[in-house]
Amino acid sequence: MISNSEFVRQSLELNLFFMRIAKEHSIFLEAGFTERDQLFIEQAEMLKNMFSQLLVETIRISEGIISPEVTNSGELVTDLTLDSERKTEFYTSICIDSNITRMEAGLSTASPRPITMRTVRMVEDLNNRAIMAAQQIASFKSNLLQNVLSCRMFTTNYPLLIDHILREAKFYLRMLRKLQKKEEFDIAREVVYQETFWNKIMAEHSKFIRGLLDPTEEKLFDTANDFGKKFDELTEEAKNLSKNLGLLPSVTDKSLINTVGIRDFKKQGTEGLIQCTIRSIAFPLLGDHVVREANHYIRILKGFKKINI
Repeated sequence: MISNSEFVRQSLELNLFFMRIAKEHSIFLEAGFTERDQLFIEQAEMLKNMFSQLLVETIRISEGIISPEVTNSGELVTDLTLDSERKTEFYTSICIDSNITRMEAGLSTASPRPITMRTVRMVEDLNNRAIMAAQQIASFKSNLLQNVLSCRMFTTNYPLLIDHILREAKFYLRMLRKLQKKEEFDIAREVVYQETFWNKIMAEHSKFIRGLLDPTEEKLFDTANDFGKKFDELTEEAKNLSKNLGLLPSVTDKSLINTVGIRDFKKQGTEGLIQCTIRSIAFPLLGDHVVREANHYIRILKGFKKINI
């Protein structure tokens, strides 16, 4: 079993990242519905507000507890998050509470706070509510995907994107449930699982970017397409690691180099969306969202490089 201090820290770091991701998934889904599907718009808005409230609570508990690696990673907020929120709110008229972003950006590790049994119980309760919220959004995404695939409704979001964010919700649920049991991870198995999962996510990000660019953006299209092919290859390499763990350092190195590369490409694209210098049908917040997911994966990969398996 992991210690209480590790349970608290890992739980808060996971929730700080994924609650924001889930909140933004709700925004992207809400923006993609037509006026006909008002009930789905209302449900997406409710999910956005639910994850916003949970995130505020998590931020308040996290002060002085989470690691400097997480606060400095750029996975919680970036220097583009506030601008991308403002621009996306302007485009969609969906209310986005930027005070939450300021709170999260202000998290400090300068004054470490002791972890008491009261803190442990608070985090256990928070995780239970996060599990219920994640189940709720996963069910919503699953229902939406079935409706889209059976032509019962239309959305401007790709079916693959809906499936993509459904898998992210399930991944979040898996991690929460393991933490609630205070389970020790099988490190080798976990590295293979996570590198396979995140390389596939990075491949799909590349393909979404490719598909959201204006047809005139040929150079950006080709760069996104190349990243998609590279991460498809890395996904297959990660899948095969279970047969030969000796290849793990090589695959991790290649994954890290390419994730840094696509992160920089995404950041450049997000800046272009904010400044209106790139022709696209992507919201700036979607750009910043995928930058943060790449930053999260970069931190994980750097951690994997320190592990002896």
